[in-house]
Formats: sequence, C-alpha cells, structure tokens
Amino acid sequence: MQTTTVDVKTSDGVADAYLVRPDGEGPFPAVLVFMDAFGLRPRMVEMAETIAARGYVVLMPNLFYRAGRSPLFDLSKLDDAEERGKIFEKIGPYMAALTPEVVTRDAGAYLDFLAAHDDVAAGPVAIVGYCMGGMNALRAIEAYPDRIAALGSFHAGRVVTDAADSPHLGVGSVTGELYFAHADQDHSMTADQIATLERTLDAAGVRYRSEVYEGATHGFTMSDTAAYDEAAEKRHWAAMFDLFDRTIGR
Repeated sequence: MQTTTVDVKTSDGVADAYLVRPDGEGPFPAVLVFMDAFGLRPRMVEMAETIAARGYVVLMPNLFYRAGRSPLFDLSKLDDAEERGKIFEKIGPYMAALTPEVVTRDAGAYLDFLAAHDDVAAGPVAIVGYCMGGMNALRAIEAYPDRIAALGSFHAGRVVTDAADSPHLGVGSVTGELYFAHADQDHSMTADQIATLERTLDAAGVRYRSEVYEGATHGFTMSDTAAYDEAAEKRHWAAMFDLFDRTIGR
C-alpha cells in the first residue's frame, strides 16, 4: 500500500492528513477516519493502514489543524503525570473548538477531497471515529446522510449530553447504518447515556448495533496507551469490517 501526507483545503485553512491507498487496481471504496484526542501519530497511521489493507482508500485528517500541523503533542512523556497533565491542558481547548458547525464544514471538505480523488470509487463512503472522533463522526453522518453510508464509533465519549445540540439528538437524519462499541464503565459514556442513545436510535428507526465491551476501558483500541486491550481491539476490527464490507465494500 501507499501512505502519503496530503493537504486538504477547508473553508478555514488547510488540514494536513494521511492518505492511504491499498495495493491493486482502483477505484476503491473510501473510509474517512476521525482521530482520537491525542491526534495523528504512528498508532493512528497503523490503524489507517490496517483498514486500507482490506481494499479501502483511507483519509485521516488532523482534526486540530487550526492549532498547527501534526504532531501537536509529545506523547513520549505520557507516563509522566506532570507532562500528561500539560498535554491534557492543551487538548481541552482544541476539542472545544470543534463545534458542530466546524465539524460539519470540515467533514464536507474531507468528503469533497475523497470524491475528487481518482482512486476513490463513486458513491458514499464510510466513517470511523475513536474517542472524540466517534462523537464527531456521528455529527458528520448526520450532516451528510447521502454521502456517508456507515459509521463505526469506538469508545466514543460525550455522544449523549444535556446540551441542546447533543450529538445523539441528530440521528433522525441518518439513512446509513451505525455501529457503536462502548467501553465498560466509561465516565464519558455511562450506562444511562448508552440507554438514552439506544432509545433515541430506536425511536428514529435507525439501523444500528450498540455493544458494551465488558472489561475494556476508554481508549481500548490504542496500543500506545495504558488503556489498550488486545481482545477488544480484535473485536473492533471484526465488527468494523463486517459493517464496511456490507455497506460500501466492492
């Protein structure tokens, strides 16, 4: 496969991104990957390449591009409590800047980039998001139901909140299929919030699966963090590819 760094023009600037093309003759269906809060880094590239190896063109943008090109953090010091605290102090404002309006505008630019690429097959794409990326990926499929056919959301937080613009409240526009993998005992997505999400999806008639990965903590797919759970990671790949192969696969 071929992994390159590309620049995606948006209405607010330029987002640096990784583009991964699988081996073989295209065009290929496409997957848009939304990163977790730690940003673009070797682990995220590895995950994008795993998806591409299944025959998908993958675009993984730096969602925090307004703050600078990636990498934005020195993750080699995550095991140091003081340094970890400094990283989280930076991440908070970056996450807060991703308002629903900003996410929608940016997602449109990422979709336009894929649609214009010669190696990308015509038709809707799939989207996958991790942690905060899962919540923002849900906003994207809600905003572009005709352009995104499937969502895989993994250990996402704040999908259900008390705010008037909580992500779960927009699911009525979704025409594709959704898959949610929740971390067990996740304070950012509690059992009550999961139940609220599922009730809302049922009421809207959305096709979905929502599963709690028992024993897996928030961030369970990320092998470069202490939250990593190998069994849960394997389960997430199986669920993701089952969804994507059925909805956008060749």
